[in-house]
Amino acid sequence: MNLHWGALGKVVVIGTGASVAVVAVFACGVVAMDRSTSVRVPGRSGRAPRVAAGLCFAACVAAVLYGIYLIIPQFH
Repeated sequence: MNLHWGALGKVVVIGTGASVAVVAVFACGVVAMDRSTSVRVPGRSGRAPRVAAGLCFAACVAAVLYGIYLIIPQFH
């Protein structure tokens, strides 16, 4: 049995990087959602942090769905 260690290393590095990126984007969404509810400035609606949070969460959902697409061969 021969292993292509370079390919395995690429998978580990890319998988780790993608995982860290998704967690960081989700954390940004949580922070944006917290700012939209906790910090209310008179005269401002606080809509921008909610939109930013929604975009962050949508990006996380898209990344998860893309990963599922890559894993399940019937989708190809």
